[in-house]
Amino acid sequence: MKRVNLSSHICPLLFMMAIVTACSRQTNPNALESNNPGLISSPKPAPQIGDYVVEIFEDSKGTLWFGTLGNGAGRYDGNSLTYLSTKDGLVADEVTSMVEDKAGNLWIGTQAGLSKYDGKTFTNFTREDGLCDDRVANILIDRAGNIWVGTWSGVCRYNGTGFSAFPLPTPDIEVPIYQATTNWVSAIMEDKHGNIWFGRSGYGACKYDGKTFTQFNKKDGLPSNCVQAIVEDKQGNIWFGCRVAENDHPDRDKRTGEGGLSKYDGKAFTHYPALEGLSMNDVYSIYEDKAGNIWIGATGVGVYRYDGETFKIYKGTDRMDLTYSFGVQSILEASNGTLFFGFSGGLFRFNGASLVNVTTDGPWE
Repeated sequence: MKRVNLSSHICPLLFMMAIVTACSRQTNPNALESNNPGLISSPKPAPQIGDYVVEIFEDSKGTLWFGTLGNGAGRYDGNSLTYLSTKDGLVADEVTSMVEDKAGNLWIGTQAGLSKYDGKTFTNFTREDGLCDDRVANILIDRAGNIWVGTWSGVCRYNGTGFSAFPLPTPDIEVPIYQATTNWVSAIMEDKHGNIWFGRSGYGACKYDGKTFTQFNKKDGLPSNCVQAIVEDKQGNIWFGCRVAENDHPDRDKRTGEGGLSKYDGKAFTHYPALEGLSMNDVYSIYEDKAGNIWIGATGVGVYRYDGETFKIYKGTDRMDLTYSFGVQSILEASNGTLFFGFSGGLFRFNGASLVNVTTDGPWE
């Protein structure tokens, strides 16, 4: 466990900001060079918040956080965008998940460990401190305050002083020899009854009621045993987003199979084969907004909104159709009502009619 204090970075940071501000008054850093002095130069496009925005989180103060794969944790306070990275004490710059505990600490999962940030100081945890694996996939703080950490080598719980492994049962499933992700806990969710649900990449999903486990896999109705997202809606339905397990096949010609979206009402699963991208496809993110709409990211297709009766698709706009098949990695409705989408390719927001790319220069509204 390593602690890093940020105070030593504050003054140099402010100093550098002052230099940048002074320089920006003299020249326009975004202007393209032109050999024609009479030609008005077009501005360079602002950089993306991250090539991959895999997590979006809003803390209790209304600050928006963005987990990127390479830039660290982006932080937008309503006025400016800044980043926390390994230079500031973060354990790694590949941020995969974020939650806030009751004390206001931000827990940040990365691909090289877990960080707790109290606003000034980072406390970092790795396998040397008892973490199941340094590759953290997701974090859940349940209603009792337990911190669950899903990793690529199972799940563990933090009790305030250390980590303890939480073994999940191995279902009776025949896993293809080429698939080596069965220990990856790809999703964790607590339902309204206090049950903890775990999504697993190869072993389906399981529900833990505090004493026993209930298993769910393709035999029970899931489209795939590779579960990437689990969400409970206001009616108590459990929505599953799955990826195509065959995508792991070493033979490109055999990378096709079942995947997509399914809804479980407590008795049976409903699939959506008639909707483009919601079957035979990867669904990494599902989200219910305050109005009860269900938003689903369909890789390579777009974003669906389900209002309880009909599905409406929002396809590629702006640069989305050019970016990494625009796989939707994360979705969040901010406290001001703005819906944000983290894509393989950048950050987007919903303007009521379409998805708009949000760069480091905005637009935020």
